[in-house]
Amino acid sequence: MFLPHSLTTMLYFQLVIMAGTVMLAYYFEYTDTFNVHVQGFFCYETAYTKPYLGPEDTSAIPPALLYAVVTGVPTLMITVTETALFLIQYTSKDLDSREKTIVTGDCCYLNPLVRRTFRFLEREVAPTNGVYMFGLFTTDIFVNAGQVVTGNLAPHFLTVCKPNYTALGCQQALRYISHQEACTGNEDDILRARKTFPSKEAALSVYAAVYMAMYITFTVKAKGTRLAKPVMSLGLVCLAFLTGINRVAEYRNHWSDVIAGFIIGVAIATFLVVCVVHNFKGKQLLNEDPPQDHLSSNPMVSSPRVESPLEKYIASQNHIAFAEIT
Repeated sequence: MFLPHSLTTMLYFQLVIMAGTVMLAYYFEYTDTFNVHVQGFFCYETAYTKPYLGPEDTSAIPPALLYAVVTGVPTLMITVTETALFLIQYTSKDLDSREKTIVTGDCCYLNPLVRRTFRFLEREVAPTNGVYMFGLFTTDIFVNAGQVVTGNLAPHFLTVCKPNYTALGCQQALRYISHQEACTGNEDDILRARKTFPSKEAALSVYAAVYMAMYITFTVKAKGTRLAKPVMSLGLVCLAFLTGINRVAEYRNHWSDVIAGFIIGVAIATFLVVCVVHNFKGKQLLNEDPPQDHLSSNPMVSSPRVESPLEKYIASQNHIAFAEIT
């Protein structure tokens, strides 16, 4: 099966956009291409003197676990849900009464179930997962850009900064320190403490939760799920909310950081679902043929027939000739 040239071009264009998004997220996350803004502080400022509970790996929700969950669980859930719906509808009577022959070609034989499965993966699973992954990387880029531009300080910043207050002339508590050399602590810890607004963990977790909640609500239409769907959706949102609370409880983010992350995650998830995938409407899990094929298969008698002037003339002449004979 060969794709039209326009579809191939569009596919390449989408792959280029996705690759660019992934590369930009990589440069933000793992390189020093973008310098973090150095924000100053006041001597003995209590907002930044909270205890430091250790590196991110010692958190109750470590970043590695969070990234694995927001990447793997939604992808697996989307694939399993789409596959289950596909198999349920494939075994239905409506589909069972359709094509039952083996699709043949010059060199191979292809079972209709296999052909439908490949089309299903191409049209349903790949686009839905692709949009989700694009939004995940976009959320990461938005958050990293905000952290680099603002350079907002973590609640434990002065604990890891370890400034020499005597050398800085901090006899007065209102003295403002703005130069980067004021800190004597570990440089990696200081850099991480300068990147807290907005909270990445809050943004990624709420993005995944809202996207999956909307997917479950709009896609699953089975009977008996009237209460199951809101329970699952609210459960996902609750987990994201607890992730944000954990960031504040461990003094790794301010409330403002977490709220800003929630806003970014909800906004991106809502935009993708509403404007890009249109609330997951128009999903044809089993409809292989486009709508026009169904129209062409209808009998011609269903459309009104217009009689031409020539046919009217011939019919009138036949009527006259029949009258003369009688």
